[in-house]
Amino acid sequence: MPHLRHAIRLLLIDPDEPVRTRLAGLLRRAGYGVTGAAGGAQGVRLAVLDEPHLIVADIRLPDMDGYACCRLLKADPATAPIPLILVGADTGPRERVAGLTLGAVDFLSAPYDDDELLARIRVHLGLVPRAAPPGPLPVPPSIPTPAPGDLDALVVTAARRLIDANLANLPALADIARAAGTYRERLNALFRARLGSSVFDYVRERRHLRAEQLLRETEMDVNDIAQLVGFQNARNFSTAFRERHGLAPVAWRRRERGAAGGMD
Repeated sequence: MPHLRHAIRLLLIDPDEPVRTRLAGLLRRAGYGVTGAAGGAQGVRLAVLDEPHLIVADIRLPDMDGYACCRLLKADPATAPIPLILVGADTGPRERVAGLTLGAVDFLSAPYDDDELLARIRVHLGLVPRAAPPGPLPVPPSIPTPAPGDLDALVVTAARRLIDANLANLPALADIARAAGTYRERLNALFRARLGSSVFDYVRERRHLRAEQLLRETEMDVNDIAQLVGFQNARNFSTAFRERHGLAPVAWRRRERGAAGGMD
């Protein structure tokens, strides 16, 4: 009953035109509507415009890798619910786990059998109905949800998510930019335009805010807090904290809790 499934639209994101053409033909013969994109940015835009029921994306893309593309799609509320299958050659458990952690529903190692791809598409279309899709990855309250289709905002949001989740072991700026689907200079320019600060200044601010939260809300030792927010040791953390607040971390914690107690 192909005509009954023709209303189901799929998006293929693959840099290899012959592969896209072959897969599109396969999927159309199976009764699906198909749109193709050669790169991640184009794929994200098409996902917003066409609202496909499922996306198949190769991890080898010319402008960003498939992981960055996945992160952008899951950062946009308009595309976050869409099931996404990542495809990659010679991938191991580490790559598969990385893709699934970012929100992909499946990871298919190439070369793969066409029947296997069709079977997995059918499975995920059945398991993830559009009426009740899995929600996007949680966003810290201080990070506003970007407007659907605003690719620059999605890049910034993806980078901010990555930073907030990895304060203790922050990747290099170039790696953060690559993971968000751009390059280092462009990411810094976007942060200055959208947030009014460089990526470095944003990281420093997030580390201090996280440290303040941990000091205020937990009994954690200063050394443990220093490590959790990305300082090399408690001495460096205490020095930076004192420069910012005029008090050492322990004294600041005591003052904050005293002020909170006085309000009761």
